[in-house]
Amino acid sequence: MTTELQVRVNQDAPRAAGEEALIDLKGTKRGEACVIDFYTAMALEQNCFQVRAGSVTTPLVGDVVITTLAAEMTADAALGLTMIPTYFNIGIRLYAATLLELGLKSVAAVSTAGTAFVPLPVYMGGKAAQTTGRVSAAGGCTISNDVVTTTRVIYQAANAIAAGAFTTTFTYKARLPHVLVGPACLYVVAAADTTGPSYYAAFEYIELSSSVIG
Repeated sequence: MTTELQVRVNQDAPRAAGEEALIDLKGTKRGEACVIDFYTAMALEQNCFQVRAGSVTTPLVGDVVITTLAAEMTADAALGLTMIPTYFNIGIRLYAATLLELGLKSVAAVSTAGTAFVPLPVYMGGKAAQTTGRVSAAGGCTISNDVVTTTRVIYQAANAIAAGAFTTTFTYKARLPHVLVGPACLYVVAAADTTGPSYYAAFEYIELSSSVIG
């Protein structure tokens, strides 16, 4: 015996049910089931946030030199919160040195200094973040020592030649998501040996209560 699976056609007037309500599976007028990916679901549920550096013609200037306790941008999850990094982009506007290093990393301790930045909801007009952010030029964000064994490298790039001889735009999109269970810090380093690079950058992450993921 087989049971026929049917879906509710809901193309012209999408519905939003209340919390814990049962609702029919959404389908197209041709009968295909509509399934969205996890990242899209998190964005629609207002759980995604962005930290940004640089705006219009005012870029952020990176550090000189690379150090283990300094970062340019951070997002911090206190105990009880979890972050899942999903995206990072940096475009270098001016790079006059060599030994450039860029990185998106995490460590199991929150940052302790830097200019506060309120994480922006990816869902425009959405709920406020519970995680916190910092953005400070020249390594002005203080992080836990990034050579310790708890440091995770999510994305990194390095080059020892002058700008113009290589790409100056770098992008990361999550393939194997890192799960940063608080207390934790997600941070960006951007530095060179003699002159800090100026750049525009942004990273995005999912924020969840730790109690709902494990």
